[in-house]
Amino acid sequence: MTSRFSICNELFSDLSSEATFRMAADLGYSGIEIAPFTLTDDVRKLTKNDRDSLKRLASSNNIEIVGIHWILITPEGLHITHPDASIRNRTKEYIIELLRFTADIGGRIVVLGSPKQRRILEGTTRNEVWMSMSQMLGECCEEAAKSNVYICLEPLSRDQTNFINTAEEAMEMVKVVGHPNLRVILDVYSMSDEGNPLDTIIRRVGPLLAHFHANDTNGKGPGQGNADYPSIVRALRDIRYEGYVSVEVFDRSQAPVAIATDSINNLKRFFR
Repeated sequence: MTSRFSICNELFSDLSSEATFRMAADLGYSGIEIAPFTLTDDVRKLTKNDRDSLKRLASSNNIEIVGIHWILITPEGLHITHPDASIRNRTKEYIIELLRFTADIGGRIVVLGSPKQRRILEGTTRNEVWMSMSQMLGECCEEAAKSNVYICLEPLSRDQTNFINTAEEAMEMVKVVGHPNLRVILDVYSMSDEGNPLDTIIRRVGPLLAHFHANDTNGKGPGQGNADYPSIVRALRDIRYEGYVSVEVFDRSQAPVAIATDSINNLKRFFR
């Protein structure tokens, strides 16, 4: 198993992309995961030159752009499972644009978390939402294959959303869609909400796991909560996970540099 560590760029929201890439590399990260809203409110506004420039900046700082996450915060009005078909279609079209954007900047992973933009709304049933989301994902996966990008469906804790809260549900959706470009991402904070041992969840997902978010049970950086990271690492090794381990922190009460430094030092210690 390779130990490749990346970090989500919104932690450094006050810095330029170039400064973020440089800092991440200096701290020992080899990858960056980008939240598109930190660049623009609509990726369609980013020209080919903008995209090429971002890719060059990362390369010149010896950083790989792993992919993107927090994909539907902007533009406003997007919702994957909305009862209005026109809103669902607009959302699908934007996800397709995000897949193309990811490929243009050299990324391979699109994390589909988007808790507010996938939650079941009043007036719809879980079955209706399940059907509409599976259909949308199937159509998006066709573009993902053309772009050589993987959509990673993220089970999220119940405090974030009311739809797809467990790894089992995410795996079920992946199997229903049945496309090789749809995989699963696991997040330590969200896994902790399931009530099962984290290493058991990881082993159950197995080869469907394409990305991994490292944080902790309290939303802080890895190693700052109660997660049993030695068992997590053993499980990742057992399934021969080869993707990135990407730091995504929700509790930002510390300075960004301190969070990033503590996180990678802990990860290096756990994976040593």
